[in-house]
Amino acid sequence: MSARAAVERVCREDRARLLADQDRTRWDGAEIAEGMALLDRALRHGGSGPYRLQAAIAALHLGARPDWPRIAALYAELLVVAPGPVVALNHAVAVAMTSGPRRGLALIDQIEGLDRYHLLHAARADLLRRLGRAEEAAAAYRRAHELAGEPADRLFLEHRLETT
Repeated sequence: MSARAAVERVCREDRARLLADQDRTRWDGAEIAEGMALLDRALRHGGSGPYRLQAAIAALHLGARPDWPRIAALYAELLVVAPGPVVALNHAVAVAMTSGPRRGLALIDQIEGLDRYHLLHAARADLLRRLGRAEEAAAAYRRAHELAGEPADRLFLEHRLETT
């Protein structure tokens, strides 16, 4: 099955899709351009702080290939001005994309306060899967599935569990 067919199958099954699996040609170019113009205007007029960093991170995800080293660096800055466990998780994922799953997993395993957050367990599961630690990955996918509330997330996690 082609990658495009797999993405379309995912759409029909109402399963969440990873950013890397999304067909960016289907994104609304006009809305992206408007958002980028607003970001540029805010930055020219002294926009700063956590919202500027979050907007810059979002903008870096728009390219054909997200700029993971820059995204990781911006999350590191965001951790200074707006520390929190979800920011730490996002930073860990960006670090994993830049420096590999072992480094990202080490950061995830240091995060406290997200035991009931399904995305922590899903991210951990993915990194364990990428490291070839299938049993640990399956356990983390099961925990993420238990905690996920959205049907699309649950379907995605079920699929990952079946293929791990």
